[in-house]
Amino acid sequence: MLLPPKARPGDRVAILSPAFAAPAAGPELHDQAMRRLTELTGLIPVEYPTTRMLDAPPEARAADVDAAFADPGVRAILATIGGDDQVLVTRHLDPSLAAADPKPFLGYSDNTNILNWLWRHGVAGFHGGSTQVHLGAGPAVDDIHAASLRAALLDGGEPEITEPGESEDFGRRWASADSLREFGERSVTEPWTWAGPAVRVTGRTWGGCLEVLVQLALADRLPANEELAGGILLLETSERLTPAHDVAEHLRSFGERGLLNAVAGVLVARTPVSTFDVLPTPGERARLRAAQRDVVIEVVGRYNPDAVVCVGVPFGHTRPQWILPYGGEMTLDGAARTVTARY
Repeated sequence: MLLPPKARPGDRVAILSPAFAAPAAGPELHDQAMRRLTELTGLIPVEYPTTRMLDAPPEARAADVDAAFADPGVRAILATIGGDDQVLVTRHLDPSLAAADPKPFLGYSDNTNILNWLWRHGVAGFHGGSTQVHLGAGPAVDDIHAASLRAALLDGGEPEITEPGESEDFGRRWASADSLREFGERSVTEPWTWAGPAVRVTGRTWGGCLEVLVQLALADRLPANEELAGGILLLETSERLTPAHDVAEHLRSFGERGLLNAVAGVLVARTPVSTFDVLPTPGERARLRAAQRDVVIEVVGRYNPDAVVCVGVPFGHTRPQWILPYGGEMTLDGAARTVTARY
Protein backbone atom coordinates (compact mmCIF):
# COMPACT_ATOMS: atom_id res chain seq x y z
CA MET A 1 0.00 0.00 0.00
CA LEU A 2 1.45 3.36 -1.07
CA LEU A 3 1.20 5.94 1.71
CA PRO A 4 1.08 9.40 0.06
CA PRO A 5 3.63 11.94 1.32
CA LYS A 6 2.45 14.89 3.36
CA ALA A 7 1.90 18.33 1.93
CA ARG A 8 3.64 21.43 3.22
CA PRO A 9 2.20 24.90 3.90
CA GLY A 10 2.12 26.83 0.65
CA ASP A 11 1.38 23.73 -1.45
CA ARG A 12 -1.71 23.62 -3.66
CA VAL A 13 -4.54 21.19 -2.94
CA ALA A 14 -7.34 20.22 -5.32
CA ILE A 15 -10.94 20.88 -4.23
CA LEU A 16 -13.16 18.53 -6.21
CA SER A 17 -16.81 17.48 -6.43
CA PRO A 18 -16.58 13.89 -7.72
CA ALA A 19 -20.17 13.31 -6.51
CA PHE A 20 -22.54 16.22 -5.74
CA ALA A 21 -21.30 19.76 -6.48
CA ALA A 22 -22.12 21.24 -3.07
CA PRO A 23 -20.40 24.61 -3.77
CA ALA A 24 -23.04 25.34 -6.41
CA ALA A 25 -25.80 24.86 -3.82
CA GLY A 26 -24.07 26.77 -1.01
CA PRO A 27 -21.44 29.12 -2.48
CA GLU A 28 -21.06 31.26 0.64
CA LEU A 29 -20.33 28.18 2.76
CA HIS A 30 -17.85 26.99 0.18
CA ASP A 31 -16.01 30.30 0.16
CA GLN A 32 -15.84 30.28 3.95
CA ALA A 33 -14.51 26.71 3.83
CA MET A 34 -11.71 27.72 1.47
CA ARG A 35 -10.65 30.58 3.74
CA ARG A 36 -10.67 28.32 6.79
CA LEU A 37 -8.71 25.62 4.99
CA THR A 38 -5.88 28.04 4.28
CA GLU A 39 -6.01 29.49 7.80
CA LEU A 40 -5.78 26.00 9.36
CA THR A 41 -3.19 24.45 7.09
CA GLY A 42 -1.46 27.11 5.02
CA LEU A 43 -2.48 25.15 1.91
CA ILE A 44 -3.80 26.84 -1.23
CA PRO A 45 -7.11 25.47 -2.58
CA VAL A 46 -7.46 25.02 -6.35
CA GLU A 47 -10.86 24.42 -7.96
CA TYR A 48 -11.49 22.44 -11.15
CA PRO A 49 -14.14 22.74 -13.88
CA THR A 50 -16.73 20.54 -12.14
CA THR A 51 -16.15 21.71 -8.56
CA ARG A 52 -19.16 24.03 -8.80
CA MET A 53 -20.95 22.30 -11.71
CA LEU A 54 -24.27 20.67 -10.86
CA ASP A 55 -25.08 17.48 -12.77
CA ALA A 56 -21.64 17.24 -14.36
CA PRO A 57 -21.24 14.01 -16.35
CA PRO A 58 -19.28 11.21 -14.64
CA GLU A 59 -16.61 11.45 -17.36
CA ALA A 60 -16.05 15.14 -16.59
CA ARG A 61 -15.80 14.56 -12.86
CA ALA A 62 -13.36 11.70 -13.45
CA ALA A 63 -11.29 13.95 -15.72
CA ASP A 64 -10.91 16.42 -12.84
CA VAL A 65 -9.76 13.66 -10.47
CA ASP A 66 -7.24 12.46 -13.05
CA ALA A 67 -6.03 16.02 -13.66
CA ALA A 68 -5.46 16.53 -9.94
CA PHE A 69 -3.40 13.33 -9.68
CA ALA A 70 -1.48 14.23 -12.84
CA ASP A 71 -0.50 17.73 -11.66
CA PRO A 72 2.78 17.48 -9.70
CA GLY A 73 2.04 20.84 -8.08
CA VAL A 74 -1.11 19.51 -6.40
CA ARG A 75 -0.25 17.66 -3.18
CA ALA A 76 -3.67 16.54 -1.89
CA ILE A 77 -7.28 16.16 -3.03
CA LEU A 78 -10.30 17.11 -0.89
CA ALA A 79 -13.89 16.25 -1.79
CA THR A 80 -16.47 18.96 -1.16
CA ILE A 81 -19.15 16.45 -0.11
CA GLY A 82 -20.59 13.04 -0.98
CA GLY A 83 -23.57 12.25 -3.20
CA ASP A 84 -25.26 9.23 -4.73
CA ASP A 85 -23.78 8.37 -8.15
CA GLN A 86 -20.01 8.26 -7.78
CA VAL A 87 -20.21 4.57 -8.68
CA LEU A 88 -20.39 5.88 -12.27
CA VAL A 89 -17.14 7.84 -11.96
CA THR A 90 -14.45 5.34 -11.02
CA ARG A 91 -14.60 3.31 -14.23
CA HIS A 92 -13.26 6.42 -16.03
CA LEU A 93 -10.26 6.97 -13.72
CA ASP A 94 -6.68 6.21 -14.75
CA PRO A 95 -4.98 4.18 -11.96
CA SER A 96 -1.51 4.83 -13.37
CA LEU A 97 -1.78 8.52 -12.43
CA ALA A 98 -2.56 7.83 -8.76
CA ALA A 99 0.18 5.19 -8.56
CA ALA A 100 2.79 7.44 -10.20
CA ASP A 101 2.19 10.34 -7.82
CA PRO A 102 0.10 9.22 -4.82
CA LYS A 103 -1.40 12.06 -2.84
CA PRO A 104 -3.89 12.08 0.03
CA PHE A 105 -7.53 11.86 -1.03
CA LEU A 106 -10.04 12.91 1.65
CA GLY A 107 -13.75 12.11 1.54
CA TYR A 108 -16.51 9.93 2.97
CA SER A 109 -20.06 8.84 2.15
CA ASP A 110 -20.28 8.41 -1.66
CA ASN A 111 -16.51 9.03 -1.83
CA THR A 112 -16.19 5.47 -0.53
CA ASN A 113 -16.19 4.65 -4.26
CA ILE A 114 -12.93 6.51 -4.93
CA LEU A 115 -11.36 5.43 -1.63
CA ASN A 116 -12.09 1.79 -2.46
CA TRP A 117 -10.81 2.31 -6.03
CA LEU A 118 -7.55 3.77 -4.69
CA TRP A 119 -7.23 0.97 -2.10
CA ARG A 120 -7.65 -1.70 -4.78
CA HIS A 121 -4.88 -0.02 -6.78
CA GLY A 122 -2.56 0.09 -3.77
CA VAL A 123 -2.94 3.74 -2.69
CA ALA A 124 -4.03 4.73 0.82
CA GLY A 125 -6.40 7.62 1.48
CA PHE A 126 -8.40 9.16 4.33
CA HIS A 127 -12.03 8.51 5.20
CA GLY A 128 -13.69 11.74 6.22
CA GLY A 129 -13.70 15.42 5.53
CA SER A 130 -16.28 17.45 3.66
CA THR A 131 -15.22 21.01 2.97
CA GLN A 132 -18.87 22.01 2.78
CA VAL A 133 -20.00 20.31 5.99
CA HIS A 134 -16.98 20.31 8.30
CA LEU A 135 -14.96 23.35 7.21
CA GLY A 136 -17.47 25.86 5.84
CA ALA A 137 -20.46 25.44 8.12
CA GLY A 138 -20.92 26.86 11.60
CA PRO A 139 -18.97 29.34 13.72
CA ALA A 140 -15.69 27.42 13.58
CA VAL A 141 -14.06 24.12 12.66
CA ASP A 142 -14.42 21.49 15.40
CA ASP A 143 -11.21 20.73 17.30
CA ILE A 144 -11.06 17.00 16.46
CA HIS A 145 -11.73 17.70 12.81
CA ALA A 146 -9.04 20.36 12.62
CA ALA A 147 -6.54 18.07 14.37
CA SER A 148 -7.21 15.10 12.11
CA LEU A 149 -7.25 17.31 8.99
CA ARG A 150 -3.78 18.57 9.84
CA ALA A 151 -2.63 15.04 10.71
CA ALA A 152 -3.89 13.69 7.37
CA LEU A 153 -2.48 16.50 5.25
CA LEU A 154 0.56 17.83 7.09
CA ASP A 155 1.68 16.44 10.42
CA GLY A 156 1.16 12.68 10.53
CA GLY A 157 1.42 11.20 14.01
CA GLU A 158 -0.48 8.49 15.89
CA PRO A 159 -3.12 10.17 18.06
CA GLU A 160 -5.78 8.51 20.16
CA ILE A 161 -9.26 8.91 18.70
CA THR A 162 -11.29 10.66 21.37
CA GLU A 163 -14.94 11.48 22.02
CA PRO A 164 -15.84 15.21 21.95
CA GLY A 165 -18.98 14.57 24.01
CA GLU A 166 -21.49 16.14 21.64
CA SER A 167 -22.79 15.48 18.15
CA GLU A 168 -25.12 16.78 15.46
CA ASP A 169 -26.69 14.82 12.60
CA PHE A 170 -27.08 17.90 10.39
CA GLY A 171 -26.39 21.62 10.45
CA ARG A 172 -28.34 24.66 9.29
CA ARG A 173 -29.87 24.89 5.83
CA TRP A 174 -27.31 26.26 3.37
CA ALA A 175 -29.74 28.89 2.09
CA SER A 176 -29.78 30.50 5.53
CA ALA A 177 -27.08 32.91 6.65
CA ASP A 178 -27.26 31.08 10.00
CA SER A 179 -25.36 28.20 8.37
CA LEU A 180 -22.27 30.42 8.28
CA ARG A 181 -22.25 31.12 12.01
CA GLU A 182 -24.29 28.49 13.89
CA PHE A 183 -23.88 24.78 14.54
CA GLY A 184 -26.80 22.44 14.12
CA GLU A 185 -28.70 20.98 17.04
CA ARG A 186 -26.16 19.13 19.17
CA SER A 187 -26.81 16.53 21.83
CA VAL A 188 -24.73 14.70 24.41
CA THR A 189 -23.23 11.49 23.03
CA GLU A 190 -23.52 8.00 24.48
CA PRO A 191 -20.39 6.06 25.56
CA TRP A 192 -18.86 3.83 22.90
CA THR A 193 -19.81 0.15 23.10
CA TRP A 194 -17.11 -2.53 22.93
CA ALA A 195 -17.62 -6.19 22.07
CA GLY A 196 -15.45 -9.18 21.32
CA PRO A 197 -12.27 -10.23 23.12
CA ALA A 198 -10.31 -7.86 25.36
CA VAL A 199 -7.24 -7.90 23.12
CA ARG A 200 -5.30 -5.38 21.04
CA VAL A 201 -5.48 -5.63 17.25
CA THR A 202 -3.72 -3.50 14.63
CA GLY A 203 -4.53 -3.63 10.95
CA ARG A 204 -4.89 -1.79 7.69
CA THR A 205 -8.27 -0.11 7.33
CA TRP A 206 -10.88 -0.55 4.63
CA GLY A 207 -14.65 -0.06 4.43
CA GLY A 208 -16.67 3.14 4.47
CA CYS A 209 -20.32 4.00 3.97
CA LEU A 210 -22.39 0.82 4.25
CA GLU A 211 -24.92 1.87 1.62
CA VAL A 212 -22.08 2.44 -0.87
CA LEU A 213 -20.35 -0.83 0.05
CA VAL A 214 -23.55 -2.65 -0.93
CA GLN A 215 -23.40 -0.94 -4.34
CA LEU A 216 -19.76 -1.93 -4.71
CA ALA A 217 -20.58 -5.53 -3.84
CA LEU A 218 -23.29 -5.63 -6.52
CA ALA A 219 -20.84 -4.10 -9.02
CA ASP A 220 -18.22 -6.72 -8.04
CA ARG A 221 -15.71 -4.08 -6.93
CA LEU A 222 -14.84 -5.27 -3.42
CA PRO A 223 -11.38 -6.52 -2.46
CA ALA A 224 -10.88 -10.25 -2.08
CA ASN A 225 -11.30 -11.56 1.45
CA GLU A 226 -7.63 -12.54 1.48
CA GLU A 227 -6.66 -8.90 0.90
CA LEU A 228 -8.68 -7.86 3.96
CA ALA A 229 -7.19 -10.49 6.27
CA GLY A 230 -6.24 -9.03 9.65
CA GLY A 231 -7.57 -5.59 8.74
CA ILE A 232 -9.84 -3.11 10.48
CA LEU A 233 -13.29 -2.69 8.91
CA LEU A 234 -14.67 0.86 9.01
CA LEU A 235 -18.47 1.09 8.86
CA GLU A 236 -20.75 4.12 8.80
CA THR A 237 -24.33 4.70 7.68
CA SER A 238 -25.66 7.77 5.92
CA GLU A 239 -28.38 10.39 6.15
CA ARG A 240 -30.68 7.88 4.41
CA LEU A 241 -31.31 6.64 7.98
CA THR A 242 -31.00 3.00 7.01
CA PRO A 243 -32.99 1.07 9.64
CA ALA A 244 -31.36 -1.53 11.85
CA HIS A 245 -32.98 -4.52 10.15
CA ASP A 246 -31.56 -3.40 6.79
CA VAL A 247 -28.13 -2.94 8.35
CA ALA A 248 -28.39 -6.48 9.67
CA GLU A 249 -29.32 -7.83 6.22
CA HIS A 250 -26.38 -6.06 4.58
CA LEU A 251 -23.91 -7.29 7.20
CA ARG A 252 -25.21 -10.85 6.99
CA SER A 253 -24.53 -10.75 3.26
CA PHE A 254 -20.96 -9.61 3.93
CA GLY A 255 -20.70 -12.36 6.51
CA GLU A 256 -21.83 -15.00 4.02
CA ARG A 257 -19.29 -13.60 1.58
CA GLY A 258 -16.54 -14.28 4.16
CA LEU A 259 -15.65 -10.61 4.56
CA LEU A 260 -16.51 -10.32 8.27
CA ASN A 261 -14.51 -13.41 9.13
CA ALA A 262 -11.42 -11.96 7.42
CA VAL A 263 -10.98 -8.84 9.56
CA ALA A 264 -9.47 -8.51 13.02
CA GLY A 265 -11.55 -5.54 14.14
CA VAL A 266 -14.62 -3.50 13.28
CA LEU A 267 -14.97 0.23 13.99
CA VAL A 268 -18.51 1.57 13.63
CA ALA A 269 -19.44 5.25 13.47
CA ARG A 270 -22.06 7.05 15.49
CA THR A 271 -25.07 6.67 13.25
CA PRO A 272 -27.27 9.57 12.12
CA VAL A 273 -30.92 9.11 13.08
CA SER A 274 -32.43 12.48 12.13
CA THR A 275 -32.63 14.86 9.17
CA PHE A 276 -34.28 18.20 8.41
CA ASP A 277 -37.47 16.30 7.68
CA VAL A 278 -37.26 13.42 10.17
CA LEU A 279 -37.01 14.58 13.78
CA PRO A 280 -37.49 11.79 16.34
CA THR A 281 -37.67 12.60 20.02
CA PRO A 282 -34.43 12.34 22.02
CA GLY A 283 -35.60 9.03 23.46
CA GLU A 284 -36.41 7.64 20.03
CA ARG A 285 -33.04 8.75 18.68
CA ALA A 286 -31.30 6.86 21.47
CA ARG A 287 -33.43 3.78 20.72
CA LEU A 288 -32.59 3.91 17.00
CA ARG A 289 -28.87 4.16 17.68
CA ALA A 290 -29.04 1.32 20.18
CA ALA A 291 -30.91 -0.86 17.68
CA GLN A 292 -28.22 -0.40 15.04
CA ARG A 293 -25.48 -0.96 17.60
CA ASP A 294 -27.06 -4.20 18.74
CA VAL A 295 -27.48 -5.69 15.24
CA VAL A 296 -23.88 -4.83 14.30
CA ILE A 297 -22.54 -6.55 17.41
CA GLU A 298 -24.85 -9.55 16.93
CA VAL A 299 -24.03 -10.10 13.25
CA VAL A 300 -20.28 -9.55 13.56
CA GLY A 301 -20.21 -11.85 16.58
CA ARG A 302 -22.07 -14.54 14.65
CA TYR A 303 -19.47 -14.62 11.87
CA ASN A 304 -16.34 -13.57 13.74
CA PRO A 305 -16.47 -13.83 17.54
CA ASP A 306 -12.72 -13.12 17.66
CA ALA A 307 -13.10 -9.63 16.15
CA VAL A 308 -12.69 -6.60 18.40
CA VAL A 309 -15.69 -4.32 17.84
CA CYS A 310 -16.17 -0.68 18.85
CA VAL A 311 -19.43 1.16 18.07
CA GLY A 312 -20.26 4.87 18.35
CA VAL A 313 -17.02 6.52 17.26
CA PRO A 314 -17.37 10.07 15.83
CA PHE A 315 -16.59 9.58 12.16
CA GLY A 316 -18.69 9.41 9.01
CA HIS A 317 -22.04 11.22 8.87
CA THR A 318 -21.70 13.13 12.11
CA ARG A 319 -20.16 16.31 13.41
CA PRO A 320 -17.72 16.73 15.15
CA GLN A 321 -15.94 14.22 12.94
CA TRP A 322 -12.59 12.47 12.95
CA ILE A 323 -10.91 11.92 9.59
CA LEU A 324 -9.47 8.39 9.68
CA PRO A 325 -6.80 6.53 7.68
CA TYR A 326 -8.13 4.41 4.82
CA GLY A 327 -5.50 1.86 3.92
CA GLY A 328 -3.32 3.09 6.76
CA GLU A 329 -3.14 1.44 10.17
CA MET A 330 -5.45 1.67 13.16
CA THR A 331 -5.33 -0.08 16.52
CA LEU A 332 -8.35 -1.20 18.53
CA ASP A 333 -7.45 -2.10 22.10
CA GLY A 334 -10.32 -4.07 23.55
CA ALA A 335 -8.65 -4.27 26.96
CA ALA A 336 -7.76 -0.59 27.38
CA ARG A 337 -10.79 0.42 25.26
CA THR A 338 -8.83 2.87 23.17
CA VAL A 339 -8.60 3.54 19.45
CA THR A 340 -5.48 4.99 17.83
CA ALA A 341 -4.76 5.86 14.22
CA ARG A 342 -1.50 6.18 12.32
CA TYR A 343 -1.61 9.15 9.97
